[in-house]
Amino acid sequence: MVKNITIFTTNTCAYCGMVKKYLAAKGHAYQEVNLDQNPEQQAEALRLSGALTVPVTVVTKQDDTQEVIVGYNLSRLAPAVA
Repeated sequence: MVKNITIFTTNTCAYCGMVKKYLAAKGHAYQEVNLDQNPEQQAEALRLSGALTVPVTVVTKQDDTQEVIVGYNLSRLAPAVA
C-alpha cells in the first residue's frame, strides 16, 4: 500500500509531465519537488536515485520502504503504486 509519492521534476522535463499524468489518471496523489524552483533539493534527488536526471519518483510504502524510479519507466512505476 502506498503511503506517499514524491516526484523530483524540472520545468523543461517532458517525461516529468508524463509521470504526473499517469499518476493522476490512476488516482494517486503526489508531492512535486521542482528542482528549478528548489535547487537545494538536487542533492537529495541525486542521493536517492544515483542519477543526475529527472523525473525521480520516490514511492514510500506503509512500512516506510522506498522504491525509487528514474525516468518514465512504467514497468517499474505501475507495480510500485499498485
